[in-house]
Amino acid sequence: MFSLFVGPVFLAFTIIVLIPFFTGVYYAFTDWNGVTGNVKWVGLDNFKYIFTQDTDFKDSFLLTTKYTVVAILLTNIIGFGLALLVTQKLKTRNILRTVFFMPNLIGGILLGFIWQFIFIKGFASIGELTGIPFFNLPWLGDASTGFWGLVIVSVWQGAGYIMIIYVAALQNVPQELIEAAKIDGANKWQILRNITMPMVAPAVTICLFLTTASSFKIFDANLSLTNGGPFKSTEMLALNIYTEAFVNNRYGIGEAKALIFFIVVAAITILQVTITKKREVES
Repeated sequence: MFSLFVGPVFLAFTIIVLIPFFTGVYYAFTDWNGVTGNVKWVGLDNFKYIFTQDTDFKDSFLLTTKYTVVAILLTNIIGFGLALLVTQKLKTRNILRTVFFMPNLIGGILLGFIWQFIFIKGFASIGELTGIPFFNLPWLGDASTGFWGLVIVSVWQGAGYIMIIYVAALQNVPQELIEAAKIDGANKWQILRNITMPMVAPAVTICLFLTTASSFKIFDANLSLTNGGPFKSTEMLALNIYTEAFVNNRYGIGEAKALIFFIVVAAITILQVTITKKREVES
């Protein structure tokens, strides 16, 4: 009976995930261009090329790491702040939850084009009317502002989703503990630090895991918003892999990069979950 229910799901998982994954691992050790039927085994040559000659991959990796750290911190801080806001006794809290969550419903490609219009047309119009320097910056035409443009879009889209997880955790914090702390003279900051934060530690683990994985894998917004420009200065790792495999027609090298990417992201997420889980136990 168990195999009857699990069998179809495992079959679908094998066809959709396992077979493509191990096929990709095989191609990572070949020189296949992704088009012809000529596949030559080259062993570790692709990896040697990536680590010794491919400076674009190194630059994309460092940029993605920087972006991930900034996006994780801002998304979780803003998401937690919004959760604290909408769990207060406000008449509009249900409306606010809906408004804050709505950006998460917009697809990545569409989201990138919407914000491209906002950065180029919307901000320019506001800058002309107000003269505020912030709106007159070359948001998508410069390396530093392009980077922060991607961060803004990512946080704007993801904070609402993270907020929902924190809201669920905050609602499970026993009110008796908070009331007892207030009676003992604890202020809001002391209650937040000593009671609320330890109680929502499992939610922190989940949110850090989700934001770490999604930030490292950013692709659609990067493609539609900046396409890696100007001059590859905002090219994240996923876009670099896509370009290598499907634009430069070097599928073997692209798969080798993807394999390195997979190992790094898996190691980081496992380390993050392990560390935060220990803190849950300690708290």
